[in-house]
Amino acid sequence: MNTPADTVAPATELKPKTKLTGKVVKTTLAGAVVDIGQSVPGIIHISQIQTDPVKKVDELLQVGQSIDVWVRRAKADRIELTMIEPLGLDWKDLKPELTIKGKVVRLETYGAFVEIGAERPGLVHISEMAHGYVKTPQEVVKEGDEIDVMVLDVDRKKKQIRLSIKATLPKPEEKEEVIEMPRPERKRAERSGKKVEGKSEGKGRGRGKERTERFEMPAEPVEIEPTAFELAWKAALDRQKAEKAEKAKKIKASKQQDDILDRTLKNRLPIG
Repeated sequence: MNTPADTVAPATELKPKTKLTGKVVKTTLAGAVVDIGQSVPGIIHISQIQTDPVKKVDELLQVGQSIDVWVRRAKADRIELTMIEPLGLDWKDLKPELTIKGKVVRLETYGAFVEIGAERPGLVHISEMAHGYVKTPQEVVKEGDEIDVMVLDVDRKKKQIRLSIKATLPKPEEKEEVIEMPRPERKRAERSGKKVEGKSEGKGRGRGKERTERFEMPAEPVEIEPTAFELAWKAALDRQKAEKAEKAKKIKASKQQDDILDRTLKNRLPIG
């Protein structure tokens, strides 16, 4: 909201980014003097008239013209003004865990860019959009949405702002998950007539999940019956051993018969 010149706060109380309405009282080559209802003049430098370079001040400002301005700095002898609307958030204002409102301005496969009133939009990576799995950013937001985001990290040199939607949402309730024993062990335990229970406690799918497992196993060893596969395998091995033994027996008997035949033939040969 604009502050009229006749109701503006004293110069000593004017804070940067305060929006005022003033009247141009003089133009110079370096800028303009604006009456904002203070005992000291309001000064606009030529570089603060607009974002594009200005060659001549009087081409944009004329004496008596009413304009909107913002306070840059309040000094004892003058108040420095700007006609360029300042950013809502300066880099020094962006701190981790700061929660602010923003507007989604662009969607990419890897996340969404959100305008938060800073020098440039911040990025909400797809992994920071919800506590659960998100396949595409469009599942959570669309362009034009106004959302709450939290600042995660700021890199002023690279001019990067990392934001999170997930950090502003309540964490999912902790759930107790029952973990079943692997099938072979469970079947063996069931055949032994012993009860086996498995339980896992954790925090669901959130980051930093910790899981502990405990199983109640029989205190004393029990005799476990072989499975059908084990019985079949043992029977096959027994048959193989029997066949080998039978073959060896036949070979031995055949060799004995050959020895008897050989001795018989030698005894029948005439002696010269």
